[in-house]
Amino acid sequence: MLLARGLRTLREDARISRTDAARKIKGSVSKIGRMELGRSGCGPADVAALLDLYGADDDERATLLALTEQTTARPWWYADGDIVPAWVRPYLSAEQAARLVRTFEAQFVPGLLQTEDYARALIRRVNPEAEVERRVEFRMLRQRVLRRRPRPLNLWVVLDEAALWRPIGDPETMRGQIRHIVELCRRPNVTVQIAPFGICGRVAGDGPLTLVRFPQQGLPDMVYLERANSAVYPVRRAEIERHWHVFNTLVTEAAPPERTPQILSGILGTYSSGTH
Repeated sequence: MLLARGLRTLREDARISRTDAARKIKGSVSKIGRMELGRSGCGPADVAALLDLYGADDDERATLLALTEQTTARPWWYADGDIVPAWVRPYLSAEQAARLVRTFEAQFVPGLLQTEDYARALIRRVNPEAEVERRVEFRMLRQRVLRRRPRPLNLWVVLDEAALWRPIGDPETMRGQIRHIVELCRRPNVTVQIAPFGICGRVAGDGPLTLVRFPQQGLPDMVYLERANSAVYPVRRAEIERHWHVFNTLVTEAAPPERTPQILSGILGTYSSGTH
């Protein structure tokens, strides 16, 4: 996406047509279009030729050639590609590159907040036993973004209270999960709000919602709508803005973040009493 934006900006600033750019790399106008939309790979030779044509300075050249090299590198999840569905791969790559992620979940604790025991119990419900531990390890690997240096991911979660009353695993698993969320809330880059019963279905009836914002200026936000066995990635500006409005509404109607430890403590007490 960054490479595409950079190539397009340089070409337009140089007032060079796509036809002339295509002629330079002995390609088609549609190929230039795909390159500028981030819909096809860019070979180093083609990028270098275009940078010559556009009169890129040394800094621009170094940056875009470095980005070109990155686009041909294997994604971080490559080694586990056989257990990563195609529809979630764009989101996983975006999550690792993001500056902030805002997410709403009604059914389960989001993956970035899950403990190993909670993830194991949840994964075991729908996957062969032989794959469970590998999938748990992969989920824990995702969470490194919350601890990376120097800029950990800024995560804001609105969690439906119902997800915490839905037992996953045994009571000890739920107690460990709730304590874990309390610990995470102490980190400056993690915010968790608990939404009371009934609010989420009215405000966000479409299901889980995740919004991703990147550190680079000019890149549009990503909207990730996970479904049972698929995902939707709205790209129109109006759709992106609508989903931000939905999330902001959830934030205003959920309990404020400072009340989260108290709410979790109350739920933890119920699990500890043996009611579940």
